[in-house]
Amino acid sequence: MTSRDSGRYRLSRRSPAGTVVALRALGLSDLLTALPALRGLRRARPDARILLATPQWLEPVALLSGAVDGVVDTPKLGPVAVQRPALAVNLHGRGPASTMALRATAPAELWAFDLPGGVSWDLDTPPGNRRHAPREHRGGLWERQAGEEREVARWCRLMEAHGVACDPDDLFLPRPAVPPVVGGATIVHPGGAHPVRRWPARQWALVARALATNSHQVVVTGSPQETELARTVAREAGLPPAAVLAGSTSLPELCALVAAGSLLLAANTGVGHLATAYGTPSVLLFGPVPPARWGPPPGRGQHVALWSGERGSADRNGSAAASTDQVVDPITPADVLRAVAALPTGHPPTGEESGR
Repeated sequence: MTSRDSGRYRLSRRSPAGTVVALRALGLSDLLTALPALRGLRRARPDARILLATPQWLEPVALLSGAVDGVVDTPKLGPVAVQRPALAVNLHGRGPASTMALRATAPAELWAFDLPGGVSWDLDTPPGNRRHAPREHRGGLWERQAGEEREVARWCRLMEAHGVACDPDDLFLPRPAVPPVVGGATIVHPGGAHPVRRWPARQWALVARALATNSHQVVVTGSPQETELARTVAREAGLPPAAVLAGSTSLPELCALVAAGSLLLAANTGVGHLATAYGTPSVLLFGPVPPARWGPPPGRGQHVALWSGERGSADRNGSAAASTDQVVDPITPADVLRAVAALPTGHPPTGEESGR
């Protein structure tokens, strides 16, 4: 476990001390959408030692956020290697398995959805989410789309039920200390954890070729497991081998690349949330889960979410279930290129850069 500089936050004797553990043992997008809730917790308990139970590979981003003091390497549903914390917070899901994993730590207090007499995972009425939605989201079309509650708003709602104020717009991430591999790049990220969310490589290649022909410096990113996919996209797009960065960038280097990038193109995956965190213009392809749940905050013109309009199977927490069917196929390269052409140029300031 690695800890951040404890001097970064001013300590207060007015809130309870001790260890707080928050469970969010999922992926990069899950961590980034939980930042407003984690930062609310940090402000509410400034003298507590806050630990995030999450996979170890996410530690650089968790510590970069400034919201937690350390990371406890944790698989998806535990066990959580913390004993008798003052507070355990379930930011992982509705339970019961994730809640049971936290109960096993014997916390003095437990915050989670669907506890007896507590806050419900399901909204009783659509307006119940309004006060937790980003300002530009309130009352808009996205709030009503398919009855979806935004992932960010859900966890802010849990915090609010326990008296913790959150800012759902607080999604920015400080830039890492490492320099970007290349600055001003157009980043094409063709992979994704779930096959159902992926767009065909040939489609990505058509977009990458068109952008490279139009003077974009295109690079292709991905995990080590997606290296061959990235090479296929680059080869079919006519890009040089050096354009393939998949498998060769660490997580901090990926953050630096996106922060310094001019454009990001990706499916519904964690890299898209990095674009939101850094204010990097982006075009993101969604399906089966609509952008009303996982997309960038509406009203920010530098981020465009294209949705196939197709709903596939989903698990009880709303995530896409494993499938070999690609429901983003109805989106065409022409759709993506039109969205790119309509994007504003330049980076708007992130929360950090605008002094928030």
